[in-house]
Amino acid sequence: MTAPRIDIAANRAARKWTRREQAGRVLWALVVIFFRFSPRPLWGWRRAMLRAFGARVGTDVHVYPSARITIPWNLTLGAGCSVGDHAILYALGPITLGPRATVSQYAHLCAGSHDWRDPAMPLTKPPITIGADVWICADVFVGPGVKVGDCAILGARAVVVRDVAPRSIVAGNPARPMGTRDQ
Repeated sequence: MTAPRIDIAANRAARKWTRREQAGRVLWALVVIFFRFSPRPLWGWRRAMLRAFGARVGTDVHVYPSARITIPWNLTLGAGCSVGDHAILYALGPITLGPRATVSQYAHLCAGSHDWRDPAMPLTKPPITIGADVWICADVFVGPGVKVGDCAILGARAVVVRDVAPRSIVAGNPARPMGTRDQ
């Protein structure tokens, strides 16, 4: 059986973003230096920059200057949430953080992938939804399309590729239930 012939050139040439999105991505790439090199306590400055690029940002949100945000207009940050040092919010699709959610240092929320079932491997942009009062510990990877329920804890270096129930504590690769969070 021969493998199906895939037109890679056509896949690369396919338009994955509108002209407006492409322009926004270029503009964000040009101004993100003002985000990344802002002093740490300038939380309001970074909130204002994210809002200027279409992010929905609640009150008292803390995003550290070293956090990497790919497409801010796909981002919703609930009141009081925090995004730590060197966290990656790869927001090709929507990423929503609920109120008071914490994304610790070096965590990676990846709302983009490719459909491996299609030989052309087209880009997909499944949303990530993080509930209220969730703690995403250091170095956690959260895959595309994952929903994390309120008050859950994703243990350090966990690889989370399936939904997590509210109040669950998960850890490992792949992430497995380790317990539940007390009321």
